[in-house]
Amino acid sequence: MNQINVFTTHIQTMKNRLRYPEPRSLCEPPAFPSPALKGTLSPSDGEREGVRGLTSIPWPAPIQLCGSGVLRLLVWILLVSLSAGCLLTMSAAPSTYADSAHALEVIRKKHDLPALAVVVVKDGRICDRAAVGVRKRGGATPVTTNDVFHIGSCTKPMTATLTAMLIEGGKLRWDTTIADVFPELKCKMDKQYEIVTVEQLLTHRGGVPGTPPAAAWKRAWEQEGTPTQQRREFIEAVLSQPPAAAPGTKMIYSNQGYAIIGAMLEKLTGTPWETLITQRLFKPLHMDSAGFGPPGTTGAVDQPWGHTRKLLAAVPSQEDNPPAIAPGGRVHCSLDDLARFTMFHLQRGQTGGLLKLTTLNKLHTPPEGGDYACGWVVVKREWAGGNALMHNGSNTMWYVVMWLAPERNFSVVAATNIAGSDAEQGCDEVAAAMIHQWLPK
Repeated sequence: MNQINVFTTHIQTMKNRLRYPEPRSLCEPPAFPSPALKGTLSPSDGEREGVRGLTSIPWPAPIQLCGSGVLRLLVWILLVSLSAGCLLTMSAAPSTYADSAHALEVIRKKHDLPALAVVVVKDGRICDRAAVGVRKRGGATPVTTNDVFHIGSCTKPMTATLTAMLIEGGKLRWDTTIADVFPELKCKMDKQYEIVTVEQLLTHRGGVPGTPPAAAWKRAWEQEGTPTQQRREFIEAVLSQPPAAAPGTKMIYSNQGYAIIGAMLEKLTGTPWETLITQRLFKPLHMDSAGFGPPGTTGAVDQPWGHTRKLLAAVPSQEDNPPAIAPGGRVHCSLDDLARFTMFHLQRGQTGGLLKLTTLNKLHTPPEGGDYACGWVVVKREWAGGNALMHNGSNTMWYVVMWLAPERNFSVVAATNIAGSDAEQGCDEVAAAMIHQWLPK
């Protein structure tokens, strides 16, 4: 099967939208910054090919957003909030959920999505959330604001954050190389990989290919052994082949690179990546819904199902990429929990003792001339008051996008349980609507 690489496809068309690659092993390459609203979210001049998403959203809100009726609704919400002399909050504006749900439903129907959900964070707390549609196309079970979504490559900033924690703990350094961790592989790996560093892998500049070796990918789908064993076998096969580019010379979005990072952390700690990230990141941030693979119970509709487009139908599925590339895109969680993760990265004065502020800034700083930092796409946006952080994710059956505005202490997370251009545009429109509602110019 092909890799679920949503990110790669978008990298090639990034000049039209804010995009980035992400793992979609089940069929394609990864995508990034979700597609922008036509005519309103086009990327600024000089933005690197491969990034797409919410660019310079103009003010007032674009009419194309989701219909004149919803636009009037959002303007009304904004006017009410301004007349009250403060921003809307869940407690101050109890009608916010109904308004947001209505706006989402218009967008969901427009793009024919099974479900659509959003969570908004402002000033350190969740200020808005909504979910519309059904968990599984063909059924009647409604999606809820507590439901779990597969987040695809939005796993990458989590793996980068975990790596930074272990760096602070002295387990490794930013300049630790693959050969430092795997000296026993020197006789097996291509010599160019020996000097590739942790930082290069996290910023996709280690020369690791975007597409895995065919035999290794086929083998990964057999899923024999523990996830740690599967990753080790997989990365050995990747490292035995020449890099796609000389390390340090080119940004190549790669799930394989993050699989290597995960295997390095496992080797250094003696602990599976899944256990590490649960204990070191999910538990401290109270991301209690976080797990791995397809959400819910196999065969049951106790959580949303993913969907793929086949002709004109949305076909439900409970599949996912193999554990070999889990560090690059196999986490699922509720949008509230994903919002908690964004809150952690929005902190400027303190990080709850989990990371030093200097380390957090390191994660948000791309290499000179680039826009992909350690797990984050970094782009300047007027609505963000400076740099915006973003990432998207899809395993070809789900789509999620995160937008963070650190200077305005704001983030928005939008998700749907289907993938493709309609899913990307729908989530972009939702994010744009929330930005215009909660960040008036």
